[in-house]
Amino acid sequence: MGVLLALGSSTAYGLADFFGGLLSRRGSVIVIALLGQAAGLLLSLAVALVLHPASATGVDLAWGALSGLGTGLGMLFLYRGMSRGDLSVVVPVSAVGGAALPVLVGVGLLGDRPSTTSWLGIAAAVPAIWLVSRSRGTGGAPAAAGVPDALVASAWIALQYTALAQASTDAGLWPIVAGRLAAVLALLPVLLLRRPPRLGRHLSLGAAAVGVAATLALLLYLLATRQQLMTVAVVLSSLYPVIPVVLGATLLHERIGRGQAVGLGAAAVAVTLVAVG
Repeated sequence: MGVLLALGSSTAYGLADFFGGLLSRRGSVIVIALLGQAAGLLLSLAVALVLHPASATGVDLAWGALSGLGTGLGMLFLYRGMSRGDLSVVVPVSAVGGAALPVLVGVGLLGDRPSTTSWLGIAAAVPAIWLVSRSRGTGGAPAAAGVPDALVASAWIALQYTALAQASTDAGLWPIVAGRLAAVLALLPVLLLRRPPRLGRHLSLGAAAVGVAATLALLLYLLATRQQLMTVAVVLSSLYPVIPVVLGATLLHERIGRGQAVGLGAAAVAVTLVAVG
C-alpha cells in the first residue's frame, strides 16, 4: 500500500508540475505559486478539521512548517534557476538532488535499511529521474548558469520531504496544514516586493487547482511514509517528471527524446523492483 501511495503522490505532483508549467507561461510565477499554496492551505485545513480536530503536537507542527519552508524556498530557487540557465540542466539537477539527499539522510542518520531489491530499484530510479526530466536545450542562457540555484533548490526540496516524514502518525494532516502556512508566509514577501500584475479569474482558478494537486501529493507522500521507509517513499514520489513527459507527448504532441525513453523504461524497472522489495 505504501508503494501505491507514493506513486499516487508522484502522479499528483506530475499533474501539478505539468499544468503549473502551462499556467506560468501566461501569468506571474510568484502569483501562481502563492495562490496554489493558499488553496492548498484551505484544503488541508478543512480536511484536517474533519479527520483530526486536535491531535498534533508542537513538534509535529514544527516539522510540518519546516517542510513547508522547504517547499516555498525550493520553488523560488528553482524558478530563478530556470530563468537564468537551461531548463534541461536545472530541472534534472533539482529533481535528482531532491530525491538523493533524503535517501542519504534516511540511511545515514535515520537508520533506514531498504532491502536489496529496493536498493536496486533506488539505483535505477535516480538516473531515471535525470533522464526523464531532461529536455532539449532552450538555446537561451548558458546551460550551467542555473546550476547553483538548482543545487540550492534541491536541498530545500529534500528538506520538504525529509522534515514532513518526521511528523508522528498521531499528527494526522496537521503537519501539511503547517507546511502550507509556512510556504505562504515564505512566498508572500516576494510578492509584496515585486508587485506583479494580477491574474484573471480563469488563471486564478487554474493556479488554485494546481495547488490542490500539489497538496494532495504531499498528503499521499505523508501517508506513504507511515507505511513505508522514507528512503523508498521519497524516491517513488520523486518520479513525478514522468507525468509531464507523458502528458506532453499525448496532449501537446511533443517528441520524446531517446534519453527520455530510456528514463521511462528505467522508471518502470525501478517501480517494479521497489514494489517487489
